[in-house]
Amino acid sequence: MFNQLFPNVRMEDMITATNETIYMTLISVAGTFVIGLLLGLLLYLSGPGGLWQNKMLNWVTASLVNIFRAIPFIILILLLFPFTDFLMGTIRGPKAALPALIIGGAPFYARLVEIALKEVDKGVVEAAKSMGAKYSTIVFKVLLPESMPALISGITVTAIALIGYTAVAGAIGAGGLGDFAYFYGFQRSNWDVVFMCTVIIIIIVFIFQFIGDLATRKLDKR
Repeated sequence: MFNQLFPNVRMEDMITATNETIYMTLISVAGTFVIGLLLGLLLYLSGPGGLWQNKMLNWVTASLVNIFRAIPFIILILLLFPFTDFLMGTIRGPKAALPALIIGGAPFYARLVEIALKEVDKGVVEAAKSMGAKYSTIVFKVLLPESMPALISGITVTAIALIGYTAVAGAIGAGGLGDFAYFYGFQRSNWDVVFMCTVIIIIIVFIFQFIGDLATRKLDKR
């Protein structure tokens, strides 16, 4: 029955492509979380009323974030080819997609981090300051814990965007389901391959969304 519906789908190749997509997503989400969190903290802390209020630092950070957010992902991949080749030693395969995925995802997440931190009750921050808490204590004991549900929700949204980015990267040889759907499906008119890749990507998205929603509910104290 399956072979009749999907005559061109080879499960071994499909499993390999799925594993490549999951690999690219997990590594890029981890890198995006760390870099995006640092950028988001810089945006918040150096902004108006922030603990490290600094117009120049805020302007530079915001400019970098805005510039990389404005570049379409497919163009960003091409622009980063020399850097990717230098860093990874190749411009093809799942590993080669990681720099572009992280650099493309981190600025997006940074803005979500900034928004999450701005939603923290200022009264809690002021109370910590009045008790003589150090800046590091305020960040790690107040700001991050209080904003954690929003941070997890934000990284979930970013992870789903990154899954889409992996499919785009696959179109230029990064591997994964996007690569498989384009080169073995679209270019050969094997529409059953394209359909199967689409279904698997949707399932991966649903899994990430379920895990993110579950973690957010567990951490939300309200």
